[in-house]
Amino acid sequence: MPRAKFRIKLPEQFVEFSTDHPNEEFRIPAIFPTDGGVRVAFESPAKNHTAVLRAFDNAPITYDVLHTDEQSVLIQYEMPFIPPPVRAVLASGNLVTLRFPLILRDGWIIYDLTTSHERLSQLRAEFEDSGHTYEVVSVTQSPQPTDLLTSRQRHFMVEALQRGYYDSPRNCTLTDLADELDVGKSTASRVLHSAEGTVVKEFFAEPVE
Repeated sequence: MPRAKFRIKLPEQFVEFSTDHPNEEFRIPAIFPTDGGVRVAFESPAKNHTAVLRAFDNAPITYDVLHTDEQSVLIQYEMPFIPPPVRAVLASGNLVTLRFPLILRDGWIIYDLTTSHERLSQLRAEFEDSGHTYEVVSVTQSPQPTDLLTSRQRHFMVEALQRGYYDSPRNCTLTDLADELDVGKSTASRVLHSAEGTVVKEFFAEPVE
């Protein structure tokens, strides 16, 4: 499954505070679709919050300041429409694959996601159709989660799958599985739990900056 990083240029009139401070990093921790629009959580360095709020005052949005401290300001704003970059992500089915926070730097919004080849192609097509300037920063092939398992973990999981341990309802209990593997029940549970954790963490991997 490929991991991709895109960046797309936003209209300067909406993110002038970002282009005025090209070395600053603004973050979008979450995006929530609403009826006909979006709700966005936006985090700004505290020293830039005046410029950010000025831009928000001049934009067709409503916003609330949720939290402030010495380091940052957290803002929630709503747009009565879906902006093209978000529409592209929604149309390609990639909203749930986005790895938050999104980054806004020097007028560019940076997307980092893990998705299928098909949805990655759809996203590129949507970006093309939107008419916005965008760049593909990187595309890498992530390892299969099973490649990250030890041979013992893989053996335990394969045995569990074949015997119906992961079926619903289960066709094999943990005790049955442990007997088949000739180990104690606690050992079977520990090895499976460790393997399952590896698979789940890889699938829902968080971005590393």
